[in-house]
Amino acid sequence: MRRFATVLLIAVCAFALPPLLTALKAAFLLTQLTMAAYYALASLGLCALMGYAGQISMGQAGFFAIGGYASAYLSTRNLAAASGDPLVGGLDALGLLSRGADAYGNPSLSLSPWIAALCAILLAILVAVLIGIPVLKLKGHYLAMATLGFGIVIEKIARGTPALGGADGLSCVPAFALLPGLEVTGGRAARAVNFTISWVVLAIGLLALVNLVNSRPGRALRALHDGEEAAGAMGVDTARYKLNVFVLGAAYAAVAGVLLTHYNGSIGPGEANAMKSVRYVAIVAVGGMANLSGTLAAGLLLNFLSLRGVFGSLDDLVFGVMLVAVMLLSPGVRSRR
Repeated sequence: MRRFATVLLIAVCAFALPPLLTALKAAFLLTQLTMAAYYALASLGLCALMGYAGQISMGQAGFFAIGGYASAYLSTRNLAAASGDPLVGGLDALGLLSRGADAYGNPSLSLSPWIAALCAILLAILVAVLIGIPVLKLKGHYLAMATLGFGIVIEKIARGTPALGGADGLSCVPAFALLPGLEVTGGRAARAVNFTISWVVLAIGLLALVNLVNSRPGRALRALHDGEEAAGAMGVDTARYKLNVFVLGAAYAAVAGVLLTHYNGSIGPGEANAMKSVRYVAIVAVGGMANLSGTLAAGLLLNFLSLRGVFGSLDDLVFGVMLVAVMLLSPGVRSRR
């Protein structure tokens, strides 16, 4: 019941905060709150993996970047020169392409943001399956190191690939029209609407996880967290459940990456940085591991403070210290010393 109350509170805030902050002449805070919501969504996906399935992943930022980069690349790649190609012509006939103009005013033809977003999320899911099958056979710090290596590989690919903008990343990402007159974009006039979109998406993501953890698969995940061997002895297909929740966490990160990229209109290799993954892990740890409401609150608060520049140049240090402190003070850790 407490988790459903949290979902309701998030939904109410999605519609109540914009007029309140506007009345208080603090509408500028909506930008950071919108971005914090998308980062919190990625943290919720990691909470399902770490808190309920007991699997440590340091590659959440990699899946976030896969979603963002894939959607940005597909929605900005100009297909006008290949308009005579049968495949491009077929996509255009189906209404799956968007027409516009590039930065120099030349006609452009690119994939619709809807199609680009779906392809990006499916790509993240496919990568999660390909990575998860071998990697999830590992346990403990071996799993953490393997997923950390995956995240580093994604960052190096993004930073070293000219087609992805190299160190500068991709820019001029178009707005994502969810419905007629409702689009994900960073324009000042759409600030309040985009805040509502992000928090509604966050509420939906939280509600889906609440239903999951209270279902039969959720009980299997908790059994897996308490003891993999014991869960297997009770008939739980541990390999399948670990892979499924790993893919679910990747999908949450990819959705967050797609929406934030279209909101910002750009994405850079910093989104795949190893410290980004440390932040996600720190937020889940501060939130209480198997605590969706706690992870949500920690994700919104800490990301908002970080985006506002409260921590200054010590930003990464703060998240690292928080993670170390939580691990040292955890009752489970103390009991094993």
